[in-house]
Amino acid sequence: MLDDKTTIEYIRNAKTGDETAKTALLEHNVSLVKCIVKRYLGKGVDYDDLFQIACMGFLKAIAGFDERFGVKFSTYAVPMIAGEIKRFMRDDGSVKVSRTMKQTAKEINLFIEEYTRLNDRQPSVSEIAKKFSLDEAETVFVMGSSKMPLSLYSGAEYKDGKERELIETLPASDDQDDWLDKMLLRGAIDELPERERKIIVLRYFRDMTQSEVAERIGVSQVQVSRIESRIIKEFRTKLSG
Repeated sequence: MLDDKTTIEYIRNAKTGDETAKTALLEHNVSLVKCIVKRYLGKGVDYDDLFQIACMGFLKAIAGFDERFGVKFSTYAVPMIAGEIKRFMRDDGSVKVSRTMKQTAKEINLFIEEYTRLNDRQPSVSEIAKKFSLDEAETVFVMGSSKMPLSLYSGAEYKDGKERELIETLPASDDQDDWLDKMLLRGAIDELPERERKIIVLRYFRDMTQSEVAERIGVSQVQVSRIESRIIKEFRTKLSG
């Protein structure tokens, strides 16, 4: 991928209508786009269609990116690309946002309203993330999963008297693969039958051994091992397409 300085130069040129700059940006970020597309395969939409939709999201990211955000372009682009895909799949009926994510988005919305009322300013992404025990990038992902009334680009005045957009509070991290996997895993867990969901949560979110899980839910350790292996295999198959 391009270094930050070169990326910014291409973005500036692209915004003036330089198609060569847009093409160069896409070519140098195609692995990132493909990485995101890969996570939505196997859900009823062809790879080529997903790739085209992802490219549309990438171009929107170029148009909307502002150097003042203080984040890497890739960090800004990932939620934009993923959001474009999710909107298409949601509107097309190919996939539904998980119940857990919908509920979290609703709770975030209520928190934002209450926080703004009490503090006379909108909460930052980091403040929302801390409240709901999420990563900042995950928070953006959840907020983008439903039609939130608060825009990430809406302004709010902070204690120093300067107005900032909510997106400006995003950290300049570059761990997109990790949090995309987390959000997909959460959605997959939410769709599991109750016993299977409990096994995965106890094993991977409570750090319990298979024997401890077996004792907790009243089955054999061998059964836990088989169920766990099957679920992991199914999840990996979804990711690989």
